Amino acid sequence: MDRYLQFAVIRFKSKTAYRFDYFLGILNSLLSFVVYYSIYKALYGDAQSIDGVSFSMVTTSFLISLGLSSAFHKNEMFLQDKIKQGTIANELLKPVNFKLRMLFEDAGEGAFNVVFNFLPTALIAAFFASISAPSGAVNMLLCIASVILGYIVLWQISFIVQCLSFRLFSVWGLVTIKNVVINILAGAYIPMWFMPEKIRSILRFTPFESIYFMPVQLYLGQLGQWEILFGFLRQIAWIGGLYIIGELCWRSGIKRLVIQGG
Repeated sequence: MDRYLQFAVIRFKSKTAYRFDYFLGILNSLLSFVVYYSIYKALYGDAQSIDGVSFSMVTTSFLISLGLSSAFHKNEMFLQDKIKQGTIANELLKPVNFKLRMLFEDAGEGAFNVVFNFLPTALIAAFFASISAPSGAVNMLLCIASVILGYIVLWQISFIVQCLSFRLFSVWGLVTIKNVVINILAGAYIPMWFMPEKIRSILRFTPFESIYFMPVQLYLGQLGQWEILFGFLRQIAWIGGLYIIGELCWRSGIKRLVIQGG
C-alpha cells in the first residue's frame, strides 16, 4: 500500500509547482460560491426558511458540495490518453495495480485541491455567509467516512466510463454528460430537499444520493440511526456492484486491446 500512497504524494507535490494555479483555483471556487449564494439569496428574499429548509442549510449544503467537488478529482482522460499514445502496454507491465495507481493519483490531486483551493474559499465564505456548524463530533466523523465511500462510488462510475476508451475514439462527450447528470441527481447543483418526493424516493436506490447529499445530511445531523445504517450499507453495496462492473469492462477492454495488437 505504501507504493500507492507514494503515487498520491507525488501527484500532490507535482501540483505545488504551478503556484499561479493556487490563486486561479481559489478564485474559481469563490466565484462559484458567490454566484450560488446570490441566486438563492434572491430566491429566499426576506424569508429565513422555505418548506422547512433554512437559507443557512442551503449555503452550507453548497459549500460542502463545493468542497467535495474539489476533493473528488478524477483525471477522466487518463486511460484514453494512455491508449491513444500506445503506452498502455508499458503501464500494464509495471509491478503495480493500474486501477489503484489511478485512484491514488486522483486522490493526491484531490487533496491538493481541498488544501489550496477549497479551504481558503471556505474561510472567506464563512465571514459573509451563514454557514452551519457540524451537528456534533460523531456526525462529523460519520460525514468523513461517508465522503470516503462516496468518492469511491463516484470514482468507480468514472472508471467504467473510461473503460469505454477501448471501444470509442473519444469518451469526452460521455464524461461531460455523466458529470452533469451526477451533479444534478446527486444534489451538488440543486439540494435534494427541493426535489419532488417521488423523484427522491427513486434516487434513494441509486448511487447518486450517497455521493454528495448523504455527507451533507450527516454534517447537519438530519439522519436517524437506521437511516445512517441504510445509507452506509447502500454505499458499500454500490461500491461492490460497480467494482464488479468495472472489472468486467476492464478485462473485456484488455482482451480487445490485445486482439488489436496494442
